[in-house]
Amino acid sequence: MKKLILVCLITLSCSLFANAQKFKSHTVKQGETIEIIAKKYQVSVSDIYTLNPDAKKKLTTNTVLIIPNTSNLSSNASVETKELIGYETHKVRRKETLYSISKEYRIEIEDIKKHNKSLYADNLKKGDKIRIPRYKTFVSNVKPSNSLKTYEVQPKEGKWRVAYKFGISVAELETLNPGMNEVLQPGELVNVPNTADEKVIDDNFNYYTVQKSEGYYRLKVKLGLTQEQLEKLNPELKSDGLKDGMVLKVPQTTQVGEIKGKVEETILTNNLNNLKTKQIAVMLPFRLSRVDTDSVPEAKDLIKTDRRLSVSLDFHSGVLMAVDSAKQLGISTKLKVFDTEDQLSEVSKILNSNDFSEYDAVIGPLMANNLDRVARALENDMVPVISPITKPDQLLANVFQTIPETQMLENAIINFVKSDSLKRNVVIIADHSHSAISNRLKSEFAGAKQVFSRKNKTGNDAFYIMASDLSGAFASGKNYVFLETANEALVSTVTSMLNGLTNKNQDIILVSTNKTEAFEGTNVSNYHLANLKFHYPSPNKSSNYEQPDSFVKAYKKKYGIEPNKFAARGFDLTLDVLLRLASDENLYKASTNAIETKYSENKFRYSKKLSGGYYNEAVYIVKYTSDLTIEEAKL
Repeated sequence: MKKLILVCLITLSCSLFANAQKFKSHTVKQGETIEIIAKKYQVSVSDIYTLNPDAKKKLTTNTVLIIPNTSNLSSNASVETKELIGYETHKVRRKETLYSISKEYRIEIEDIKKHNKSLYADNLKKGDKIRIPRYKTFVSNVKPSNSLKTYEVQPKEGKWRVAYKFGISVAELETLNPGMNEVLQPGELVNVPNTADEKVIDDNFNYYTVQKSEGYYRLKVKLGLTQEQLEKLNPELKSDGLKDGMVLKVPQTTQVGEIKGKVEETILTNNLNNLKTKQIAVMLPFRLSRVDTDSVPEAKDLIKTDRRLSVSLDFHSGVLMAVDSAKQLGISTKLKVFDTEDQLSEVSKILNSNDFSEYDAVIGPLMANNLDRVARALENDMVPVISPITKPDQLLANVFQTIPETQMLENAIINFVKSDSLKRNVVIIADHSHSAISNRLKSEFAGAKQVFSRKNKTGNDAFYIMASDLSGAFASGKNYVFLETANEALVSTVTSMLNGLTNKNQDIILVSTNKTEAFEGTNVSNYHLANLKFHYPSPNKSSNYEQPDSFVKAYKKKYGIEPNKFAARGFDLTLDVLLRLASDENLYKASTNAIETKYSENKFRYSKKLSGGYYNEAVYIVKYTSDLTIEEAKL
């Protein structure tokens, strides 16, 4: 029987289990250097660098280092390291380059950029004043002799299996193996702790990887397991506690649930530590071969009538705004835009003519079948492929679905109503084709009155209700009415009827798990919807046009018009991708579901499917206001 493996995205934070015995972990504090840490644990600098090669490039506060025990070390090598001790100011002269300045001061170009972040995006100019870092050099003559060993990856083994076997986290396994591929291949040799006590993978259980900032409460919400239950299956928790990146044994029947309740917004601009130039591809169905650029009127008519061309142009305009905004933050982007012509043959031609293996991300194509073709072609290189405005046919391991699933939209509005601390009454109105969601709502709100639309003489749905159907349904105070239908006539009938029932003693709030086109029909009054404070879940919200430095104002200044939802989508999604890439090693590591980001109209919080890619589970609850606008709803 095929086993369900609960593996979630691993964060960079790492710590070791006690049964490894040969290692300790240390969280870097502000002002600490490798030399200070080495002295504290009575090991050499090279000992630490051997187990933490990334520390050679950068050592930041709160980084978790693997520290070897001194009993496993021997002095037989030397490593030179450096410590920042101050700066010099250099005024750029005519014809000077970063290369010539680096040679003059005998430092690396990357060292200059690291301490002058504007140089990641802007060129060096005459008269610029830049900081030149000064270093003190140290030499260490000790390194570990037997703390590591080589392990041959077995068939069907992924990173989490190898990590679990040797009592470490996936992040630690990656630290011990710089440049490790996302997918391990049978026969591949990897560095692991030199311990004789290998854990056994029991196929009668599932395994879950603890994500960043997850505590026992969050795991109880997601897994349905208490601290005591987890400790019984994972005894090391009692001695080591719960740590980021740990692989936990859980019952075979355990299912991962989405995070419920509020997740604090993550401000990625506070943590930009990877400012290397980002290489991004955007694939859109412009179909420019059909546009006669010599005929302006014809081109304008085509933009008006060709929906996909119009969407592509709007989305692309938002992308360009995002790249410009990222540049102002020191993030330089190498952007390449491809016209897919909305044809699989053209997509194949693009893939065959370009090497995407070094790209940080590919945004698009828009259509699911074309996106699937790109994702499959780039899966082996684990290049992230982002689906911008549609749901992909298949969520492959390298695919990011940015539109939340229907189930999440339903859960969001249900949880919103449940979280209302005031006494509330619930009524459910639905047509017969929506009986499934009506019954689900009834199971969530046991005391709710359930009303279905009436049928005609032939037994078919007539899509209306009578006032008598709602007799005794409402109570004093707050009443939530779920309306589940895709029929305009039923929406018009119900909203009109509910408006006639509102009074100062009865507050009626209309909600729906799915705002279908029926709610926007010509026979449906927006005044009725506004009066009923209509609430529904949505992947996006309206932009705040009053915010002084908003994307909307910048867009209007550049293009002369206010952005539509596709332009806002292009901006929000692209800026989010660039900020995530600049805040971590790659998009996968920057996309745990503990990270929720918000922009002009959209927000993103990704979770990983058990055997596939990433999906956005961030949902807005929006409502109609008395002035006929739509805004984010808050209790």
